[in-house]
Amino acid sequence: MVINVTNHSMYPVCLNISGKLCLVAGGGRVAERKVRGLLASGGRVRVVSPVVTAALKFLAEQERIEWRQKTYETADLQGVFLVFAATDLAEVQNALSRDARDAGLLINRADAPEACDFQVPASVRRGNLTLSVATNGRSPALAAMVRRRLEHDFGEEYVLLTALMARLRDDILLEEDGERKKILFQQILHEDIVDWIRDDHWDRIRQHLQAVLGRPVEVDPDLLRKEGS
Repeated sequence: MVINVTNHSMYPVCLNISGKLCLVAGGGRVAERKVRGLLASGGRVRVVSPVVTAALKFLAEQERIEWRQKTYETADLQGVFLVFAATDLAEVQNALSRDARDAGLLINRADAPEACDFQVPASVRRGNLTLSVATNGRSPALAAMVRRRLEHDFGEEYVLLTALMARLRDDILLEEDGERKKILFQQILHEDIVDWIRDDHWDRIRQHLQAVLGRPVEVDPDLLRKEGS
């Protein structure tokens, strides 16, 4: 079997990196963006670079990241889960790619999308809801444009809706069996429920949930905001 590696689609996946060590080689603005994203997802970060941005230096001083103030060496990969190559030196980028592959690690190269084992999509987070856009590295500008549209179209109402569905899901999974669970979830997600949340029509939402579930449902939007944050 022959696999075409020059024209393939990336396999979309969400990674749990909580507590896992990620290497970011480089100390500029691109590296800083990578670091912020990793920290936001609970990852541990090791930065390897002779110099770093003021923001990265501050994070190191606060012991939120490990900063190895030097040029990359193979030993820096020890214990690492993911690798991000974000230096401006081709020889370092190539060494990182070679070493990561030899170690069986996945690498993201800021300078060469076609050489990446994985890419970081443009994302919008609304609580536990994550919307991501990727173009297989063909047009980051297009991905950014679509992300801006998503930021506009998906507001705080989706934070509340996700928190509400999570709470209802626990009860439904406990109380209902088989196909009825799927039907209830579909019925709860009325075509107007997003508008009801956006317009603070919580009485209408409570009436709707009672009609679907056959029992009163207590809904506290302030509590949902806390759960969704």
